Amino acid sequence: MANERHPAEWLAMGSYGVMTHYLVSPEGQTEAEKSERLNAIVDNFDLDYFIGQFVASGADWLIFTIGQNTDYYNSPNAFLDRVFPGHTSRRDLVTEIAQRVKSLGKRFIAYLPVETAGPSQNIKDAFAWGEDGGGRPFLDRYLQFLRDYSIKLGKLADGWWFDGCYDHIHKGEWDWSEWVDAAQAGNPDSIIAFNDGAFCVGRLKPVSPLQHYHAGEVHLLEDGKIRLDFLSGDIETTADGKLRKPGQTDVPLYMPDSQFIDNVQWQALVPLDSTFNSDVPVMSYPDEELFRFVKECKAVGGAVTLNVPIDISNGHIPQKSAQQLERLGKAIICTN
Repeated sequence: MANERHPAEWLAMGSYGVMTHYLVSPEGQTEAEKSERLNAIVDNFDLDYFIGQFVASGADWLIFTIGQNTDYYNSPNAFLDRVFPGHTSRRDLVTEIAQRVKSLGKRFIAYLPVETAGPSQNIKDAFAWGEDGGGRPFLDRYLQFLRDYSIKLGKLADGWWFDGCYDHIHKGEWDWSEWVDAAQAGNPDSIIAFNDGAFCVGRLKPVSPLQHYHAGEVHLLEDGKIRLDFLSGDIETTADGKLRKPGQTDVPLYMPDSQFIDNVQWQALVPLDSTFNSDVPVMSYPDEELFRFVKECKAVGGAVTLNVPIDISNGHIPQKSAQQLERLGKAIICTN
């Protein structure tokens, strides 16, 4: 129907989003010690304080990590708890956060990678992750793992953000409809993003036409625009604070000019006071540059999510980051 809304249009209609990578790597000499430490850390997550910071930010959606390649996950899972117990938290932190976010009239997006690249061979074996990556046995197990999370979260999950959708992982052989089906098992209206590195490796096209919004990974902004070149190895800092590869002068900068790319909602995920690339330093931006970037993206129907750090010990966003998010939220309200 001509007047039917795009499934991910609510991203463009909202203010902006916040993401944080809450990833627990418990220490211990044995599996039992690590599991005990995992539960102690997750039990200490200060949910009221974290939600207070999210409310103050003025953001309209939150992307929160269930887990990513530490061998441990922040929510119980029927499949994994059966085949390899002790690697999910006793406390269902993800569901608690989703419930609080939804009670505020906001949206919740769950984060998972599509691969199992953690340090333990045992977790790889549990998911049948082989030396050549994710074949059919892995897909059967991991998609059940995902489906169990989706069914448990149900309508609490407004979306999913899948990391690690790189060419060397899927080799062009995966059927992305299987991932969509599993992710939407609990909520057929949830929106899906697949991340292949996206903008930080110069890819503007979505991984699959089946996804609803662009993963939009960014490594850094320059002059309020997205850098499209991947930075690795030796990086120099110029006198005016710009990052350059040795001998590099011009760099490709990019901004959206429309709401959609191939009918996929445009969205950028930008690290703030954090980094997605160990070769790129932690990036911070002045209010003027950051706010202008967000407003210019929104002006053409795009959406922006800002990834900020989080204290794993208590779930607090650092004050510097939280205060800038709060100023951004107020600036967007004033503009609207």
